[in-house]
Amino acid sequence: MSLCKDCIRGVQWEGTPTGKMEKINGVDCYVATPEGDYPTDKILLFLTDIFGVPLVNAQLLADDFAANGIKVVIPDYLNGDPVPPDGRNPGSDFDLPKWFENHSPEQTRAPLDKAIAGLKEQGVTTFGAIGYCLGGRYVFDLAFDNVIKAAAVAHPSLLQMPADAEKYATTSVPLLVESCENDVMFPQEKQTAMDAILGEGKFAPGYKREYWEGCTHGFAVRGDQSNPKVKAGKEGAFKDTVEWMQKHL
Repeated sequence: MSLCKDCIRGVQWEGTPTGKMEKINGVDCYVATPEGDYPTDKILLFLTDIFGVPLVNAQLLADDFAANGIKVVIPDYLNGDPVPPDGRNPGSDFDLPKWFENHSPEQTRAPLDKAIAGLKEQGVTTFGAIGYCLGGRYVFDLAFDNVIKAAAVAHPSLLQMPADAEKYATTSVPLLVESCENDVMFPQEKQTAMDAILGEGKFAPGYKREYWEGCTHGFAVRGDQSNPKVKAGKEGAFKDTVEWMQKHL
């Protein structure tokens, strides 16, 4: 597996997360719970990029999703070994290929499945999933395995086109895709290929792809919000995901 230079770049946002860390079936998870009444049988799984649960931006997003009425769980599917925060600093000598040697699907899918099993034991019957970068790969895999009812991905990585889109067409899971102008991992040719297979009503469960001009891979979770176009993309992708989950989950 390999990723691009933009997968380890980004800006930390301001804010103080309000969720809490919990063990779910032995897996460390960040949990953001809505205030007041909410459907306790539904969960939005938040599948992170390579910076994992500790990324403040991810926790802040989870809190914001929870503020819109759905409980959010960020499972640590990276086994307590995310890319460190300084890995995104200019000049960092962090060895991403070496890190990936210990984060193959065989090593990372197991804790994700374990957390999902634990949530089912708690009474959860319905799952949606939003995945960023690496997390987008796992959203597709969960849809393939009929684990989730609704899916959203932002600047997904490691998708094989057209094979993954063709396989997705055999599922019944509505799919939202947040894409952007500059993305080595999900470039415009892959975006167009996905549209050709799932777009224009071909995928009956539901398919929507948004495109954010002036944005770069990572914009939805690590984007520089001092840039008006990036800020618009980040906020738009969030709004789209909330509305998608409210409609389909």
